[in-house]
Amino acid sequence: MTDLLLANEPVLRLAFFFGVLAALMLAEAVVPRRRRAIPRLTRWVGNLGIVVIDTLLLRLLFPLAAVGFALVAEERGWGLFNTLAVPGWLAFVVSLLALDLAIYLQHVMFHAVPAFWRLHRMHHADLDFDVTTGLRFHPVEILLSMGLKIGVVAALGPPAVAVLVFEVLLNATAMFNHSNLKLPLGLDRVLRLLVVTPDMHRVHHSIHPNETNSNFGFNFPWWDRLLGTYTPQPREGHEAMTIGIEQFRTVGDLRLDRMLIQPVKGPASGYSLNRREEQADKIRRGG
Repeated sequence: MTDLLLANEPVLRLAFFFGVLAALMLAEAVVPRRRRAIPRLTRWVGNLGIVVIDTLLLRLLFPLAAVGFALVAEERGWGLFNTLAVPGWLAFVVSLLALDLAIYLQHVMFHAVPAFWRLHRMHHADLDFDVTTGLRFHPVEILLSMGLKIGVVAALGPPAVAVLVFEVLLNATAMFNHSNLKLPLGLDRVLRLLVVTPDMHRVHHSIHPNETNSNFGFNFPWWDRLLGTYTPQPREGHEAMTIGIEQFRTVGDLRLDRMLIQPVKGPASGYSLNRREEQADKIRRGG
């Protein structure tokens, strides 16, 4: 079964990607959480165009990618789980958790370091919030993220099938938790104990830096709660909150060409993670 999954990796990933994307687009149309501020076509051309560029660059520069590297690591005995005798199920579970924690820490780093924030802010500069926002990442950030995942794979030596499942889950949950989907409040409370929900992650896309610098999780919500970066709700409510950042707020900034050059435009200020407590204190004081 494992060999079958790995042999059909590209087909499986494409099938899950298009299946989840189509299902969430339909769900957003039926039960939207917020009224759209920008027409779909205006945003989707750039957001989906970025996906094509990211995919082509990854296949060109990382032909093996994380799953292929896990197979190489297994053949050559690299990494913790390829040197220790541990049950397969335990290696699988620990690998999923370790990879997810690594992505959480990477996300925090991309908010904390100004040079990385220049890349990551393109994701936050979307003026609306829907399933395509979860696909909107600068190509350089995508390449750096893949490099990090390969580094984790080299150190951990996870089963290749665990890496494949993680990658599929990460892609699916990123689309889910960015979707403009209205869930019953009771269901949201239960789900966010197990997975990052749209209402939980939407807070992260608030224009207010203190909220932007919270709720960093993609797959699992536990890291935010354990490490003190959890914010339950936006202070202005989900319907009234402003999505985006203070920069790049014109419709023209949603064009694909302008999105690609955003890292070199303007200052990388105002959203530094180390200002989070200062900003929270200012809010509490009513400043």
